[in-house]
Amino acid sequence: MIGFFAIKIAVLTTLGFAVALLWTPLLTHFLYKYKCWKKTVRTTAPDGAGTPIFNQLHQHKETNVPRMGGLLIWVTTLFLAFIFLIFCPIFSTCSWLQSLSFLNRAETWLPLFTLVSASLIGLLDDILVVRGFGEKGKGGGIRFRHRLLLVSLIGLIGGWWFYFKLDWDSIHILFDGSLALGWLFIPFFILVMIAMFSTSVTDGLDGLAGGLFMIMFVAYGAIAFAGGKVDLAAFCGVIAGTLAAFLWFNIPPARFYMTETGILGLTTTLAVVAFLTNAVLLLPIIAFVPLAESGSVIIQLLSKKFRGKKVFLSSPLHHHLEAKGWPEAKVVMRFWLIGGVTAIIGVALFLLDKTF
Repeated sequence: MIGFFAIKIAVLTTLGFAVALLWTPLLTHFLYKYKCWKKTVRTTAPDGAGTPIFNQLHQHKETNVPRMGGLLIWVTTLFLAFIFLIFCPIFSTCSWLQSLSFLNRAETWLPLFTLVSASLIGLLDDILVVRGFGEKGKGGGIRFRHRLLLVSLIGLIGGWWFYFKLDWDSIHILFDGSLALGWLFIPFFILVMIAMFSTSVTDGLDGLAGGLFMIMFVAYGAIAFAGGKVDLAAFCGVIAGTLAAFLWFNIPPARFYMTETGILGLTTTLAVVAFLTNAVLLLPIIAFVPLAESGSVIIQLLSKKFRGKKVFLSSPLHHHLEAKGWPEAKVVMRFWLIGGVTAIIGVALFLLDKTF
């Protein structure tokens, strides 16, 4: 039976890659035909200060490469989820086809809802950016506080679903059992969602976010599989497959950028998956690089506010390393390596905890 489940996950992961790869030419044609890139360049940081180093490093890329490449990820995942849901009853005699469905209430309804809803928010942001509407000096789009509010709302819905629908109010502590939070589980869920939302700053170099999130979804897919959540593992596999296809076209020079319609869905969905696998406390390890990127932005803003000077030449961290003279490909690949190592450590800790 374990072998059968492994085959299911492998097939769905491969389908995620293949389907995304096949419809990429259509997406690319659309994005270039309608010039879906920034019409104005960001000139101010979140604190209102100028961004001369960022502009020097990336101005040439801001207005000639399309946004919305994240459509490849969530649209493919949604398509595969519903294609099997629709066709399984039609081909009821094909047991192998029915077995490929990965939608179920306990494991994948909430992460799929999160992926689609957060990605739609990101899509609206991208459309506003392309049209030049929104915050002046920041390239347009939905204001940060409004995006934060919308993500918090998704987190509230997710926390409510866990607490009231799944009867889930505790978190697992490695090697020490579970900690019951009661109703505090809901605000804790929202805080984790916001923390992961902050890691969207990782989407800044060709292939950086795509590679890191592929690694993280593979890690949590392995954890889900080891924990007996096969459909959730298959869901993670599909996303990892679509990310592999995205990387095929996003390795420098990128054909398109993931931007908000991709990164918002991925960050928030990973938070939900971490809770569903009962391994949310492994997020700081498995998502070490994105969280470090987010932390560098927070440190920079606090230092400028209270010390009047910067810690980093530019933030997030990948821009600091670029400003120090690191080539873009070196930053991306070294971050991938670090992300791979921390993901392996996270999975190993989960397996050790299950063993002992």
